[in-house]
Order: sequence, then C-alpha cells, then structure tokens
Amino acid sequence: MKKEKLSIIGIGKLGLCFGLNLSKAGYEVIGVDSREDYIRSLREGNFLSDEPGVNDYLKKYPFWYTTEIKDAIESDIIFIIVSTPSTKDNKYDHYQIENVLNLLTSLEIHQRKDIVINCTTFPGYCRELQMRLDDTNWKISYNPEFIAQGTILRDQQHCDMVLIGEADSYAGSKISKIYENFVLSSPEYKRMTVTEAELTKLALNCFLTTKISFANMIGDISKKMDSDPDVILSAIGSDSRVGTKYLKYGFGFGGPCFPRDNRALTKCASELGINAAISKSTDDMNELHLGYQVEDFIEKNKDKSIPVEIDYITYKKESILIEESQQLKFALKLKELGYTIKILDQRKEVISQIKNML
Repeated sequence: MKKEKLSIIGIGKLGLCFGLNLSKAGYEVIGVDSREDYIRSLREGNFLSDEPGVNDYLKKYPFWYTTEIKDAIESDIIFIIVSTPSTKDNKYDHYQIENVLNLLTSLEIHQRKDIVINCTTFPGYCRELQMRLDDTNWKISYNPEFIAQGTILRDQQHCDMVLIGEADSYAGSKISKIYENFVLSSPEYKRMTVTEAELTKLALNCFLTTKISFANMIGDISKKMDSDPDVILSAIGSDSRVGTKYLKYGFGFGGPCFPRDNRALTKCASELGINAAISKSTDDMNELHLGYQVEDFIEKNKDKSIPVEIDYITYKKESILIEESQQLKFALKLKELGYTIKILDQRKEVISQIKNML
C-alpha cells in the first residue's frame, strides 16, 4: 500500500518532532527548511538534538529533508511550523508565514491544496489569509499544538485535545484522521472556525497562567501566616470543579509561550474595546510573586556568605530555555542583593546562554 504524503515547512524543534511522529505512524513526510547547513546535517545523520527522544527517533523514523519549497506541493496537505515572535505591541510577527505563503502560492497547482498553520497567530489572521486566497485552490486551516520544550514528542503523542480551526469540513476531517493515526491517547477533537481556534489557543494558555498565579498568590498568603501552601492547594484542587493540575506553589510561569500568549490575548481584547483585567492581573501577580519569593528567602537566609545552590535556571527543568525564566530572575535578584549563586545545572546549552547574557 502506497504511503500518504504529508509536507511540513519549518522543521525546527517542533516541526522536526511532528515530522518524526508522522513518519513513525507510517506517513511519507517531506520536511522543508531554508537552512542549508541544517538540512545537510539531517541528511548526513550528523544532527544532534537536545530535545529528549529526538536523536533516537532520527535513527528509527527519518524522513525526507529538503530546502526546496516546491517539493512541499507533492502532498495535498502542507503544515507550516515557523516562528511567529512577539512584536513590541504584544501581537505576533507573521513575516515568516507570509514568506512561506508567497513562495507556495507562486507555484502552479491544478487541484486543491490544504495549508495547515501550526504556529501561534493573532486572532483574525487566518481568516484574513483565507479571504486573500478565496479565488485559488489554496485552503487555510489552523491547528496549534499544546506542547512544552523538553517533552515535545511525548506531548504530541499524548495530547488531551486536538484543536482544529478548519477551512471546511473536508479539511477538518483530513486533519483529524492524521492525528488519529499517530496520537496514542484518546484526545477530544475540537473542530471550529479558524478564528475560534486562534482565540481558543490563547485563552487556554491564559487560563493556565491564571491558575498558576492564583496558586502562587494563595501560597504567598499562607506562608505569611506560617501555613503550608501545599496542604491548602491540595485541598482546593481536590474539588472536581478546580482540579490539581497547575495548582502548585512554586516559581511563576515563564518560557516561550505562556507570557506572550497572555499578553497577546490582552492586546486582542483591547483592540475590541474590552479590558482583559484578569489577564493583566495574572501578569501582575506573576511579577509580585517573584518579589514575595525573594523576601521570604531573605527572611530565612540572613547569612550572605553561604552560597545559594540553585538546581536549574531554565523556565522548566526538562527544557534548556531561559526565556522569561522566573528561576533565573530569582537567581539574579539574589545576586544583586549580594548573595553568591551556585548554579548546579551544567548543561552546556544552558551555560552558553548565561555567558552570552552576562
């Protein structure tokens, strides 16, 4: 039986993991990336990833790596997984998506082709794209993933939900089928319009940040009253209306997704004349919590001659990213106050980032 072809444009960390999972499921995957050295290293088997499980998957489930975007139209479904960095006004920069689309739509096609955007976009963007392409054979769907650095392969295979902003029912069914063929869990398939999916992506992450900030606020209050935050939060989480996930006392939220998605939802709301007060307060509480953590530490550790050992300074233990890491901010605050900081994390990628930052 001939394998079905699927294309991925943008095979960085997320796109590579997605391609490997699809290859494992039996698809013929065409992975496109503009970085010639990167593609060469993948083809020659020299590339090494810091993402858990990827190096093993590269040996077991390799796929076709190319710099030629024209190769992507060999399949009828093309996933776009490129970077959409935050802008100064807390929206997303869609430049890389636009660049890919300009290249794709310049190619001659004679039948329907479905583009599935997997990277985070600002609400309304995908609908605008489809309107631009209405008189063509190109269809736009939106299918963001909910993954975390350090557990990407696992998160893709064991998701709770598959979110599909479908161009139409045909596209939604095709995308659903792809996930059914490689996902190992039994997720909810939520199919909706592209704009509804864009809003859902931001709203879900913002709810999680709100839950984190709420848990830390309760924890800060309880510590001031010589009470155990874990005991209180465990009791709150035992109520089925609340749940225990993300309801733990600890460092605030950081990383490449949560902070910017929270701000983007606030920005989206403001453009509609809505004051997203909860999202703003979530951000404010995240910063206040860091201050309370530092105060609590100083109260209990007066002797600045004793080195402070910090297990890791990445935004989460499994990741190598320090982007908006509350652990790193905590360490730097203590350093400013005259404490000697000893970082136990000796991963070269982390050390390199710290040296560049300093």
